Amino acid sequence: MQIDWDKTIDEILGDKMACPRCGTFTTSVSAGYTREPWGTEYAPRCQFCVRKEGCDSRKLVILCQSCAEELGVRSRVVDQPTMMAMLINDCRKDLEEALEYLAEYWQEDLDVPLADSDKRLEDVEPEAYAEEDAGRKRLEDEYLTYHRWFRDHALRVPEPGWRSEYVEEIITLGYTTTLGD
Repeated sequence: MQIDWDKTIDEILGDKMACPRCGTFTTSVSAGYTREPWGTEYAPRCQFCVRKEGCDSRKLVILCQSCAEELGVRSRVVDQPTMMAMLINDCRKDLEEALEYLAEYWQEDLDVPLADSDKRLEDVEPEAYAEEDAGRKRLEDEYLTYHRWFRDHALRVPEPGWRSEYVEEIITLGYTTTLGD
């Protein structure tokens, strides 16, 4: 008899999550937010961040209940679908901020003269645009990963209409998106 070990392990651990701090496997974890720099180690959305050291951004951290209490994180116990909903909503907030930046905040950020207010970011500051565009594309790819998780688990995507609204707004601004057309 042949045993498919990958399948067997997936079935055993499929509904379990590991605490990134202590490694304990559990069916529920504690999720909460922190601005502490150490939070980047336990924040799933920060794993590819290049500015981890000294980061005081608000981060969604996922820990077991014991570690959350030990570190003083205000958190709540969540199951896997709830955690995934928190992650997709957190990603949406970042995408909305990227959209607002492209719409007009960049002009304030770069102190653009009134005479240039009708220009686009890529015309005024191509390097800043390239960085912003790359960051937005990473966020869109991350969003699609969460979206796929909900589909793969036959669960309803939270706020399904958000995606089409985002797509309409970004396309109206003249930009492309990987989230649809």
